[in-house]
This record gives sequence, structure tokens and C-alpha cells, in this order.
Amino acid sequence: MTHTALVTGASRGIGAATARLLAKRGYDLALTYETSAKDAEAVAREAEAQGVRVKIYQVNVAEEQQILALFDKIDRDLGPLTGLVNNAGITGPAGRMEDLRAADLMQVLAVNVFGSMIAAREAVRRMSTRHGGKGGSIVNLSSAAARIGSPNEFIHYAASKGAIDSFTLGLAREVGEDGVRVNAVRPGLIETEIHARAGMPDRLARLAPLNPMKRAGTADEVAEAIVWLLSDAASYVTGTLVDVAGGR
Repeated sequence: MTHTALVTGASRGIGAATARLLAKRGYDLALTYETSAKDAEAVAREAEAQGVRVKIYQVNVAEEQQILALFDKIDRDLGPLTGLVNNAGITGPAGRMEDLRAADLMQVLAVNVFGSMIAAREAVRRMSTRHGGKGGSIVNLSSAAARIGSPNEFIHYAASKGAIDSFTLGLAREVGEDGVRVNAVRPGLIETEIHARAGMPDRLARLAPLNPMKRAGTADEVAEAIVWLLSDAASYVTGTLVDVAGGR
């Protein structure tokens, strides 16, 4: 059976690491990016070197029409999806809650929550046996921030990931009998560009000593959990939130 997975936000970080690992495991891939075309093309070339089919698409996941068009293109280009990794996400600006602008909050919720929910909806419409599909697996990217709350820095981001946790649990129970598994991975402090893009390039060095393992994790370590949840090796796992956070 051919496995085909969509990874959103696949141009760098956890998304790119997940795409590379899925390619090594033989998955055909649909990869999305919003602004980093060069990076997305580089990831696609690495994946294609594994002998799998790869298509890349520019998508703003905060826009429903773009998500609908994406799934229609994947249907034509690659055929039925068996996996979805809802990875695309943003932190928004760092700061205290009283300094948060409504526009920034709305953007974080639009990308992290709305985008993931609409993509999952479209995946379910195709994977669910209720709709004539053959089943599949959805992995949502949450965060350890959903447990911690990220005070003084990213309360808005943490809240968006708390919504992803609730969504994961509810959808798993809704579509379990229809052959679709839904889980989430909650990374902790991970070595990616997201910290610098949020204006805190020293964040890893500052927070890593607070972790029981005294280090940050890597995108590859998170990708291993995501790919396992997508795979048949996790065939009896659904409605589960997997922490990849070094014990914190």
C-alpha cells in the first residue's frame, strides 16, 4: 500500500525534519510552505532522493479557500492521503498578556487553530470510511506550552495549543470508528529558528538548564514521534498527547 502524507509548514524546523524522515520510510509527500520557497524546494529535493514522489505547495493555512484548493490539488497530483501532519504554526510576538495586540492574537489563532482544524476536516472527508475512504492518521502539533502556560512570553501561543489538545481528543473520539486515528505531539524546548523569529535568540540557552535533561531537543527527535504516530506501528493509538519535552 502506498502511503501519502501532507506536512504543513514543511520548509524548516520540525516540519522539514518530519518530511525527511517520512521520505526515508517510503511516504509520498505533499509539503506546504508560506514564504520560504527556497527552503521548501531544498527539503523536497532531499525527500525525492529517497525515491518517493514529492509535491510542494504555497499555502496560507489561515485562509480556508487556500486549504480547499490545496486538498483538491493533492487529490489530482498524488491521490488519496493516508496521513496529515498539522505542523504549520506561529508563536506571535513575545510579551506579557496586557501588551498583546488583538491583531496578533487573531493571527495566532487563525494559523494554529483554524488552519489545523480546517485541514483536519478536509483530511477526514477523504480518509474516513464513513465517506468512502480507507482510513488514515492525523498528527497535530501541540506544545508543552499548553501545559505550562508560557507566562510573560507566549500565553497566546500556549492557549492556541491548548485548543489543539482539546481538538485532538474530541476528533479522535468522533472518527475512531471510521478508521481515522488522531493524536498530537507536544514538543518542549526544541532547537529550531522559531525562537529567533520571535525575537529571542537566547531563549534556548536561557531555558535549557531548567529542563531535567539540561538540554534542548532537536527537530529530528520530535519527527521520530510524529512519524511513529502516523505509522501502522501505532495502529491502536488514538486520542493521545505525546510529550517530547525532556521531562519538563
